[in-house]
Amino acid sequence: MNLNEIKQLIGLVNGSDLQEAIIEEGDFKIILRRSVPQSVQYAPAPAPAPAAPAVAPAAAPAPVVEATLTAQAAGLIDVCSPIVGTFYQASSPDAAPFVSVGDTVKKGDILCIIEAMKLMNEIEAEISGTIAEILVENGQPIEYDQPLFRIKP
Repeated sequence: MNLNEIKQLIGLVNGSDLQEAIIEEGDFKIILRRSVPQSVQYAPAPAPAPAAPAVAPAAAPAPVVEATLTAQAAGLIDVCSPIVGTFYQASSPDAAPFVSVGDTVKKGDILCIIEAMKLMNEIEAEISGTIAEILVENGQPIEYDQPLFRIKP
């Protein structure tokens, strides 16, 4: 694949609604990902006024922050979803999961499949290590940049 072909591919991705394109030709592989511009910020919707006095504020966000800090302190690396879709642990309902907690993976190993718009996207490990946690359930809808796995390098 030459430079002009790569430039054409970039133009095609930029001119479409695609968030990611993976092109493989023999030993050559290129991944084109579109990121959300940092300058785009959405204002949060105003909170409605409570009709009755609040009982006691819930402290739900604290455990999430604490879990993230604990994972970072333990040296775990999050593998996040590059797209919105449905998470699948195996290639078919009858097949064994690609990975389980405690499995050792190498960079490039398939961790899961995310179905988006009837396309099956294989998610590969970007680092080598041991699967410490699987953070989503099989068949669960997932969001962009949602943590899927935690890997201990």
